[in-house]
Amino acid sequence: MLDEVVELVRPLPDGTFLDATVGGGGHASAVLEANPGLRLFGLDRDPAALEAAARRLESHGDRVILRRARFDQTEQAMNELPPPGLAGFLFDLGVSSPQLDVADRGFSFRNDGPLDMRMDPDQPLSADDVVNRYDQRSLAELIRRHSDERNAPRIAAAIATARPIATTARLAEVVADAIPAPARRRGGHPARRTFQAIRIEVNDELRILGPALDRVLDALIPGGRGLVITYHSGEDRIAKHVFRRRTVSSTPPGLPVAVDEPEFAIVRPIARKPGASELAANPRASSARLRAIERRAA
Repeated sequence: MLDEVVELVRPLPDGTFLDATVGGGGHASAVLEANPGLRLFGLDRDPAALEAAARRLESHGDRVILRRARFDQTEQAMNELPPPGLAGFLFDLGVSSPQLDVADRGFSFRNDGPLDMRMDPDQPLSADDVVNRYDQRSLAELIRRHSDERNAPRIAAAIATARPIATTARLAEVVADAIPAPARRRGGHPARRTFQAIRIEVNDELRILGPALDRVLDALIPGGRGLVITYHSGEDRIAKHVFRRRTVSSTPPGLPVAVDEPEFAIVRPIARKPGASELAANPRASSARLRAIERRAA
């Protein structure tokens, strides 16, 4: 959703833009080109992504600072911000195409590789731990919670029976066989939701999202905007809840005059979706949703 992001950052005031999931630097480069008054602070937990971002953003010189960190580890970034402060931020959630396309990273059900799925390759927990060491009940619960998979108990039972499972191809086969035939014929690859759920568990993605959004919202300067791109319902629910909470007045219902006005406003009430041209070029973007919030002028 590059065009939509660019449209939203063009009017931002001068300051620093935090790309909390900088990846290969695609959004970051477009932001810097669209708004010359912005500097960029980019975070990512994946060292391979940071190397790619550094190459792509090299031409922007000292307008760019990159750090290896999870998106909830923003304390250092906030402390390093020069005046006038944080003018905007972007959380582009989920897994990136480069991560999916490298079989050895273990994210994809289409490419055979080890059960890894770690965005930070130095963290201890991997997909192998989740698949082969979690008890069946915990496995069913996380699959249901992280992906809304209605067949979670059947899938967890099949995984427990098939252990040990060593590769993504074998895991995808076990999951597909556990799903009833009618369900396998619709909604894409039958293992997609389970792989998503295990990846979220490995990288602790949902637990850290809400507090991270609140922290960077607190740092936004007046006129600054926060952008979040989500790819599944769990992420989107969290972003929507945080934004809604920050844009509602605390004045009790029935009072004729507002005691206070909310500090933030939703830029657009309905989440934006990718356009037809982007979907034709990149089918993986089909589930993307973009939400934006703005800090009101003082």
